[in-house]
Amino acid sequence: MDLEDQGIIKKTVEEQDSISAVMVVLGSPDDKSAEMYAETVKNGDPTYAGPLAGVSLGLPVYHILEDEVKEHIDPEVYQQQVGMMEMVLDKESITRVVKKIREG
Repeated sequence: MDLEDQGIIKKTVEEQDSISAVMVVLGSPDDKSAEMYAETVKNGDPTYAGPLAGVSLGLPVYHILEDEVKEHIDPEVYQQQVGMMEMVLDKESITRVVKKIREG
């Protein structure tokens, strides 16, 4: 997640009446990047380099591969947009780290 994306997320949260109006859905291709991005939007930028450095937004964060997300998307759209990636990525590892941070 680059610094511009962090700024957009921070601004979006600031513009909402309630933090519960914002949820983050990641599409990271591996567990390491998913973990870093999930950590950033929930607890603040762990590298202390971006707009979210020291800013704990506490946002709920999910990965597009999680069944909880998939069930809310039209199956045809999901297959077109995510289906191939679901087959080649390490779904279990990616979703495990995102759930750990979300629940954690």
